[in-house]
Amino acid sequence: MANQNYKMIEIIGTSDKSIEDAVNGAISKAGKTVRKMRWFQITDIRGDIDRNKVAHWQTSLKVGFHIED
Repeated sequence: MANQNYKMIEIIGTSDKSIEDAVNGAISKAGKTVRKMRWFQITDIRGDIDRNKVAHWQTSLKVGFHIED
C-alpha cells in the first residue's frame, strides 16, 4: 500500500435541533466541495440559551480528507 497523505480543515455546523444535526449538516455541506473526506473530530461545542432552554447548537469540527495524486 502506498503512503497516504491527508489534509485537515476546520468547519462549523449549526442547528436548532441537536449537536448531531449540527455535525451532519456541516459534513453534508462540506461534502459538496471537499472530496474523499475520511474522518472528523469535534473540537468545540457551544450553544445559545433563550428563556432558560438551549435554543441553538454550534459545533466546530476538524475534517480530514485524502489528498488526491
